[in-house]
Amino acid sequence: MIARDMMTPAPTTVCPEHSVWHLARIMLAEHVSGIPVLTDDGTLAGIVTEGDLLRRTELGTEDAFPEDSSHDADSPARLYVKSRSWKVGDVMTRDVVTVDEDVSVREIAMLMNRRGIKRLPVMRNGCLTGIVSRADLLKVISTPRPRAQIRGDEALRRAIVARLKDAASVLSAQPTVAVKDGIVSVTGTVRSPAERDVIRSIVEIVAGAGFEDHLSGA
Repeated sequence: MIARDMMTPAPTTVCPEHSVWHLARIMLAEHVSGIPVLTDDGTLAGIVTEGDLLRRTELGTEDAFPEDSSHDADSPARLYVKSRSWKVGDVMTRDVVTVDEDVSVREIAMLMNRRGIKRLPVMRNGCLTGIVSRADLLKVISTPRPRAQIRGDEALRRAIVARLKDAASVLSAQPTVAVKDGIVSVTGTVRSPAERDVIRSIVEIVAGAGFEDHLSGA
C-alpha cells in the first residue's frame, strides 16, 4: 500500500491570510488536528496543527513553555508573534515534511516515528493532492486480511517452521514443530516468557489457534 491508497484526498486547506479564529472553527467542525496552508497559487506554504496553537495568549500559555532549543536570536520575537497574531501565516509551521503519493506505508510510518509528526501532506508534481495521518495507519492495521488456507498437516508444519526461521534473531533456539490432525505441538527450550510469546504468536498467525505447549524454560 502506498500514500495514494490511504490518504484523504483534496483535504481542507486555509490560506496564510485566514484568521486563527477561522482556522480553529474549521478544525473543530471537521474534527481534524492539522490543516495545510496554501497560497493563492496553490503552493504549500505550511501546516497548522493543534501543537502550533498551544502557546497562545487566550490559553494563558504565551510564556509557559521553554524557549526554542535553537537559541536563534530572533526566536523570542517569532514566539511573541506566534502566540498573539490572528493571522494563520504567523502561527503555521513553515518547514513542512511531505511525501510523494507513491511512498509506501512502511516509509510513512517510519518517517512519522522518526520526525515525531502525526500527519504528512501528500504531493504530486509539487502540488498538494492529499494528506495522510496516523489515523490512516490505524485503518490499514484494522483492515481484515484474508487468511491463506493451508491444507494438510505437513503443509501447516512447514509454514510454521518457515515463520519461526524468520524470527531466528529473537529466538535462542528453533523449536520442534509437529502437527497431527490440525493440532500443533511445539517442543523445545525458551529462555524467557517473551520467546514463548513469539512462538505462540507465530502459531496463531499461521494456524489460527493455540498450540500444545511442550516448551521448557522460563
